[in-house]
Amino acid sequence: MTQTRVAVIGLGSMGYGVAANCLKAGLETWGADVNAARVDRFAGEGGRPVTGPGDYAEADVVVTVVVNAAQTEAVLFGEQGAVAQMKPGAVVVSCATVAPDFARAMAARCAEAGVLYLDAPISGGQVKAASGELSVMASGAPEAFAGARPVLDAMAAGVFELGDEAGPGSAMKAINQLLVGVHLAAMGEAMTFGMTQGVTPEQFVEVIPECAGTSWVLENRAPHVVSGDYTPLSAVDIWLKDLGIVSDIARSAKFSAPLTAAALQQWVAASGMGMGGEDDAAIAKLYATHAGLSLPGDKT
Repeated sequence: MTQTRVAVIGLGSMGYGVAANCLKAGLETWGADVNAARVDRFAGEGGRPVTGPGDYAEADVVVTVVVNAAQTEAVLFGEQGAVAQMKPGAVVVSCATVAPDFARAMAARCAEAGVLYLDAPISGGQVKAASGELSVMASGAPEAFAGARPVLDAMAAGVFELGDEAGPGSAMKAINQLLVGVHLAAMGEAMTFGMTQGVTPEQFVEVIPECAGTSWVLENRAPHVVSGDYTPLSAVDIWLKDLGIVSDIARSAKFSAPLTAAALQQWVAASGMGMGGEDDAAIAKLYATHAGLSLPGDKT
């Protein structure tokens, strides 16, 4: 059996882990990124840099781990796009958070080129990406799953197979992002509300994770506030995009999503205050500012 060859486009906090775990699994792996330092780092660990679109002709699987729909379309079908070079029967594994209609459109364009498309958004953050334990919410033809299987095995602890055409994978990711975006905003509100009642962030982090009000998001992000470290693992501005996608989907479905709308306005406000590039735990700073509170690490 021939070895699967994979190209990973996007070597950011998530994509680098995907590429590194493909290497660890023994797959011949190329990496591409607009940041040359990331490509150099990957090459130093045994990966192969993508030197031009012609390299995609060698790939059995191309994984796109970029920020949004526009970047996904550009890396697949732009001037230097991968799909035009890919061989018939090769698979695109698309991991960005996008609307289901966009995923279906990309699948149709890939099919016209004889390329399979797996709608495969991911969840788990930088830590799970690095350990190869992502959750993949995937939908696509059985042939796409089969072709991508060595890559999925390398990058994920769980692959949820949600249907035989593009769309359901992205729909499930939108559901997940609705919950995470709302939970994050609720965490910031609850922590700072507690401060108005004399409950310190340190006490909040000690007690609430042991109570019914906890969530994975709270347990993961609240310690960032306590440490005053907002080095971005997932940035504030991601939530303008992702909850914006949820809002667009809801509007097209004529579905009222009031919690999403309320949370989105908090993310917009946080970005407008200059926090867009900070870790998304910085949503607590928005509430603290409005209430005149000082969080750990605030300069006095």
